Amino acid sequence: MTTAPDFTLVGKTIIVTGAGRGLGKAIVEGLAALGANVVVAGRTPEDVAAVAQGIVERGGTALDLVFDAQDAEEVEHLVAATLARFGRLDGVVVNHGVTLHASAYDTSPESFRQVVDINLTSCFLCARAAGRQMRNQGHGGSIVLISSNASFLAYDGLVAYGASKGGVDQLCRQLGGEWAPDGIRVNAIGPGYMNSHMRGVETTYEDPSYKNELMRMIPMRRRGDPHELVGAVAFFLSNSSSYVTGQYLAIDGGFSLF
Repeated sequence: MTTAPDFTLVGKTIIVTGAGRGLGKAIVEGLAALGANVVVAGRTPEDVAAVAQGIVERGGTALDLVFDAQDAEEVEHLVAATLARFGRLDGVVVNHGVTLHASAYDTSPESFRQVVDINLTSCFLCARAAGRQMRNQGHGGSIVLISSNASFLAYDGLVAYGASKGGVDQLCRQLGGEWAPDGIRVNAIGPGYMNSHMRGVETTYEDPSYKNELMRMIPMRRRGDPHELVGAVAFFLSNSSSYVTGQYLAIDGGFSLF
């Protein structure tokens, strides 16, 4: 007898960090539309509150929480507050991040450290807090890390960002292997150039010559829409990916093929 894949997220409780805008907003809205109870987590109160309110108005279930991903205690509180509201934790999408556009010659140790702390160290803190809870629950769970093709491609001026995302990919593999016996799956997706801005590259994204060069380099000849990430994230969070861990999936219109 053939069993149909289980793609449902109905009843699952999922935290999405950096969910107040951009990619995180699209992801958390998409997961809520698929029936998940979502926690809209971020550092800007008005942003996460607005996203959560919109989800509720559309018939979804959402809780907005403000936290600092670089503070281990606040990360632990994020998980505790999720449990207080929903009673369980099934998945986490670690999406928050920042970049710095500067040559390696001009990147200060302080700036480099800040990017690594936000993109990698705080990613570990979120994964660790979620992993501990999932282990204690006894039924495992799924963690999705948002990486980038900058983790394995060299871009001028992105030394700190690329190094931090390379660390995220290895963190994914390490945790995926270490936590597999506890039923905790850890995977990563690597968005390409999306119709969304990240702090640190707003001016670059609006440069017409830069836009034209991008279109030439992307085989699909367009940027991605943030909502095009939802399907892959939902796959990793659902039971349909129950035998997948430690993997990286590029969602970049074919950019990383060349």
